[in-house]
Amino acid sequence: MAQNARMKAPPRLQPLINEGLIDTVVRQLTSGKEAMVYVVRRGEEVCCAKVYKEATQRSFRQAVDYTENRKVKNTRQARAMSKGTRFGRQAQEAAWQSAEVDALYRLASAGVRVPRPINFCDGVLLMELVVAEDGDAAPRLNDVIFTKEQARLHHAMILREVVRMLRAGIVHGDLSEFNILLGVDGPVIIDLPQAVDAAGNNHAKRMLLRDVANLSAFFARFAPELRNTRHGDEIWDLYSRGILDAEVALTGEFESHDHTVDLGGVLREIDDARTEEQLRRLRTP
Repeated sequence: MAQNARMKAPPRLQPLINEGLIDTVVRQLTSGKEAMVYVVRRGEEVCCAKVYKEATQRSFRQAVDYTENRKVKNTRQARAMSKGTRFGRQAQEAAWQSAEVDALYRLASAGVRVPRPINFCDGVLLMELVVAEDGDAAPRLNDVIFTKEQARLHHAMILREVVRMLRAGIVHGDLSEFNILLGVDGPVIIDLPQAVDAAGNNHAKRMLLRDVANLSAFFARFAPELRNTRHGDEIWDLYSRGILDAEVALTGEFESHDHTVDLGGVLREIDDARTEEQLRRLRTP
C-alpha cells in the first residue's frame, strides 16, 4: 500500500479529520449492505473507518428478532422506539450502531478474534485494519480456496471463536463466509451490528445454530465430512448446562436428550387420578 496514497475525504469522515482522530483517507475498501468501509491513516497507523449507512439506504433491516431486549438509555427512548416516531427511529438507529461498538469492545476484552476497536464518533466506527500476509487488507473467506486440511483447520479455529463469543454472552446472528476475514494470523470475525445477547434474546439459540450451520456448509465445499456435523447443537447444549469451556474439545456429534411427551398417557393418568379421588370420597363416611 503506497505510503502517500490518499483520496478526498467523504463528508462523513471530515469531522474525524477535524477532530484529529484520523489524518487522511487512503481509499474505499468495501461497500456493504449496512456500511461503507474506508482505509484511513492516523499518524503512522493504517486502520479502517466503518461509515454506517442511514436506515433508509440499508438493505439489511433491523428485524425484531435481533433488537429484542436491547437496552436503551431511558424509558422515553423505549417509548419513542416502540411508537416509531422520528426521535424513536433516531434512537433505534443509534442503538443499532452502538450494538456493534459494544460487542467489539466486549469481545476484544474476552480475547475473541475481532478487529480492535479504536473509537466511535458521529456514526463512524474506527478500528483495526485486518491484513493478510502481503500487508494488504485481508480477504473474506468467500474469496479464498482451501485445501481439505486448511478447511478443517479454519473451521475448527472459527468454532473456537464462536465458543469464546458465547462464553462472553454474545451470538453473532449473521455469521457466514462473507463476514469472516482471513488475516495473517488466522480468521477474524467482523460485522456485528446484529449481535444478540445470548441470555436475553429468545432467538439466540436459533441464531447460533444458523451461524454454525453456515460455517459447516461453507467449509463442507472443501471438506465434505463437515456437512453432517452438529457442532451448533453441541455448543448450545454445553452452554445451556453451564459447562461450556473456552478450550472444549468439540466432537461435532450430538444426541438430543429431549423426549416426546405422551400426551394421551398424561391425560389417562389425570383421568385415573380423578376417578380414584371420586371413589375415595364415596368411601369416606
